[in-house]
Amino acid sequence: MRIHKEGINTILISTLFVALVLFGYEKINKHTPTFLDIIIYLGFVLFLFLIIRFFRVPGRIVNRVPNGVVSPADGTIVQILESIEDEYFQDSRLQISIFMSPLNVHVNTYPIDGKVSYVAYHPGKHLVASLPKASKDNEHNTVVVKSKNGDEVLFRQIAGFVARRIVSYVKKDADAAQGGEMGIIKFGSRVDMFLPLNYRLNVKVGDKVTSKKTVIAYID
Repeated sequence: MRIHKEGINTILISTLFVALVLFGYEKINKHTPTFLDIIIYLGFVLFLFLIIRFFRVPGRIVNRVPNGVVSPADGTIVQILESIEDEYFQDSRLQISIFMSPLNVHVNTYPIDGKVSYVAYHPGKHLVASLPKASKDNEHNTVVVKSKNGDEVLFRQIAGFVARRIVSYVKKDADAAQGGEMGIIKFGSRVDMFLPLNYRLNVKVGDKVTSKKTVIAYID
């Protein structure tokens, strides 16, 4: 377990904020701590703990599946349907949407081996990430990876109501390794995947999935 580099500044600022608030509170309240005081102290400590926990990066061994698509995110499957992907493919695809709550690990990873054939960042709104229209209306970053057999998998990092920043390390034509880190979304978000229609799904709505581990679909 380690802390993601994108969280260092946030954690330092949050720690300073909590320290200053508690120091000021202690200066104002010079009486013996009451039960309410203890609750306030614990609340700020819990706040700081959750900030640190959000940026955790578990030390996982990648479940490498050459004929499979491994989940690019931790979260819950909230939607599976056949839909028109009109940004890149311009045709029908299997859409799988993964909602990431603030309590999930938020590091995103490549679902397959291959080469990055497309990357595009789109500014937008910050609607609740679980809403279907968030896929197009919200701020998002789209990545397409092409496998050695020529199939392409699209996945989209989508900012949510709480999430305000998408971080992506992806470059066009770069090599992608299944389970390799490609970015992070800060504070609650969603990842949509668009797969070829002939792929065999291995998940259903309501399933909990884990980045680097859960097989979303198999290539028949």
